[in-house]
Amino acid sequence: MALYARSSVQLPPDVDPTKATLAFGDRALPRLCRELQGPELLTRQRALMALCDLVHEPEMAYEAVRVGCLECLRSLLVDEDATVRCKTTEALSIMVSHSIVRTMFLSMDLILPLSHLFDDDVDICRLNTHKTLEMLSEIPHGALGIVEAGLVPCLVKKLRSELNEICELILDTLNFCLAVDTMQALEVGAVDVLLTLLLHESERIRAKAARATMNITVSLEGKNQACDKQLVPVLVGLLSDSSTDVRGNAAGAIMTIAVTTQGKYAALGAEAVHPLVELVTDGRSEVRLNAIKAITALAEAPEGREALLPSVSLLGGCRSDASAAVANAVHIALQVITWRP
Repeated sequence: MALYARSSVQLPPDVDPTKATLAFGDRALPRLCRELQGPELLTRQRALMALCDLVHEPEMAYEAVRVGCLECLRSLLVDEDATVRCKTTEALSIMVSHSIVRTMFLSMDLILPLSHLFDDDVDICRLNTHKTLEMLSEIPHGALGIVEAGLVPCLVKKLRSELNEICELILDTLNFCLAVDTMQALEVGAVDVLLTLLLHESERIRAKAARATMNITVSLEGKNQACDKQLVPVLVGLLSDSSTDVRGNAAGAIMTIAVTTQGKYAALGAEAVHPLVELVTDGRSEVRLNAIKAITALAEAPEGREALLPSVSLLGGCRSDASAAVANAVHIALQVITWRP
């Protein structure tokens, strides 16, 4: 009796049924791009799953942009299906990790369409959205694009209600945006929000909030608001924080605030001298540098010089610091402290 081969209806064991089947070679991405626009939900979902795997490679990410995948992803940001939106934002977050895609992303004005997902009901969708924005903000044009899109006030508002992990991403984004412009943030009460976050239970959020405080107080209005809203005593308290990043950023914030006379006396009134002097011997050079620069700013006030005179010998021992920047800062600090009219 003749035997006939039978084809199984089951998929091979190494085929993932949740992902689209890829075409061969350079036809893979054009086919996925067509499937992303398909009318069937399952087809779109599978295409997105496959795309997320492919675009980890810079060459594939560039090719995906070239064949029009960014335009397809833009339309999928408003898809009714939560899985489609989540995988769309995941694909975008992966693609913008490549510098060439960031430039193309910005040229297509995708920032505002992406921001519409700030209020999405699905946590992972919002997380991917803010991850994408954070990576865009790392380049100057990206931070400028976010500022020009008017998203800073919305980002500040979201800090009051978002999950901790998302708040960290928002703070990173804001830190880059504050280097472009501080007024949008100041006008919507960013100092009040930062005051709350400086006391947060998460040391990562405290550190990032202190960094944002340092950046927002570069402007005169930021310095004035920090003093008026009693931010300085909170920063002084953080100089003794268990986290090195928190201590260093808090010292940096005091350094920027103490540039003005009001800021100097706010720091002196909060008894910042002693905790700042203690940081002169901190194990991280960035912390030492910020503390010494803050000390120099306080020493420009007569009361500050008087309070710092007992620390001259301690500072003198740091002249040979391993960091050239710290050693130079110590030299300047000693000159200011020992200056006599």
